[in-house]
Amino acid sequence: QAQLVESGGGLVQPGGSLRLSCAASGFTLDLYAGGWFRQVIGKEREGIAYISSGGAATLYADSVKGRFTISKDDAKNTVYLQMKDLKPEDTAVYYCAAGLGHFSDIGTMNKNRHMYTYWGQGTQVTVSP
Repeated sequence: QAQLVESGGGLVQPGGSLRLSCAASGFTLDLYAGGWFRQVIGKEREGIAYISSGGAATLYADSVKGRFTISKDDAKNTVYLQMKDLKPEDTAVYYCAAGLGHFSDIGTMNKNRHMYTYWGQGTQVTVSP
């Protein structure tokens, strides 16, 4: 059964760091682009980071640019999201996704969420003193 499983979420103080992992099973990530999304209750799911299938291209939402880094290790079949300088407004459930779509900007990625074939179950990140 093909699936994505996120891990690495938790409670962290403002200014702290976390690394989220998204492990794929049942399929190989090398042909897939990866994405990280986050969602707060009552708000729409928001795309925050994208990496192309080969890893050469990355995109970030303005809200996380310079603080978050997306990466992909095809040997480990895993996509990562390194988060630093976390802020309370980063509190959300974080989801990873994999798909065959390729995007040139985050806005287009957000409009085409349906192009992501696989989604993880989500991991909670809470930033609080």
